[in-house]
Amino acid sequence: MTRDKPGLWEENKLKTYMAKAQDVERKWYVVDAEGQTLGRLATQIAVVLRGKNKPTFTPHVDTGDYVIVINADKIVLTGKKLDQKNYYRHSGYVGGLKTTVARKMLANKPEFMVYEAVRGMLPKNTLGRHMIKKLHIYRGAEHKHQAQKPEVLEF
Repeated sequence: MTRDKPGLWEENKLKTYMAKAQDVERKWYVVDAEGQTLGRLATQIAVVLRGKNKPTFTPHVDTGDYVIVINADKIVLTGKKLDQKNYYRHSGYVGGLKTTVARKMLANKPEFMVYEAVRGMLPKNTLGRHMIKKLHIYRGAEHKHQAQKPEVLEF
């Protein structure tokens, strides 16, 4: 059996664009966390860090942008999470589990709360560890990245 006409797969070869690491153009964004809910803000930041908001998104390439978070100490937790949410760390020794309540963490290390929330939403591999390095979190309204001319990102 012979074909007189080529099939769709032969005449119109569809090609998928795959970004290359050296061709990615990165932007800087600044996000004001004042009055924002922790989890909802973290999901939006993770999308930008990963690059899923761009048409050139490629799963195996870091196509994301840099994100600066300011006013991390004014983040909001809903419900009873301030008293019921715990942060754990372990010393590595037997019985070395330490627990910190979210209310105390918000008072002492609010940057860590935002960092952990975003880190949990990124891939758990080398690529994810590279993406999290593009996140810069500051407690107050000032940051040291004015030279990069960051754009304000509204959620």
